[in-house]
Amino acid sequence: MSDTRPAGLKAQLRSDLTEAIRSRDELRSATLRMVLAALTTEEVAGKTARELSDADVVTVLGREARKRREAATAYDEAARPELAARERAELGMIEGYLPAQLTDAELASIIEAAVATVRGTGQDGPGAMGAVMKLVQPKVAGRADGGRVAADVRRLLSS
Repeated sequence: MSDTRPAGLKAQLRSDLTEAIRSRDELRSATLRMVLAALTTEEVAGKTARELSDADVVTVLGREARKRREAATAYDEAARPELAARERAELGMIEGYLPAQLTDAELASIIEAAVATVRGTGQDGPGAMGAVMKLVQPKVAGRADGGRVAADVRRLLSS
């Protein structure tokens, strides 16, 4: 997955799909097909078609992972454990292509530094949320769930 070409991650996904089809791994091939379809949709969205960079691919993968997480929760609440298990299995496969997630300590360190920077400019409290998120997002993109980041920022700003 450390291909240096702009579409390296997408090429890896295609290669893995071919391998999954050959090995008759239905779950893996279905998951990879869904992910590749989402990537194709993203490429043709907008006025002109474009080639996705690896960063764009990671963004789409993150979106697909979030969908699986939310679907699994919804299936759990609807007492459909077999469907929730499938969503979690798909989530696990998608997460294999995402960068390693930040630990709570690493995330807290990044957020604390951003909060200190923003407070240094005279902004504080809930009104500083946007300024802090603007500093934090580029550092954690693809490596931490946005809801988790926002909750930590809110907690630190309120203290």
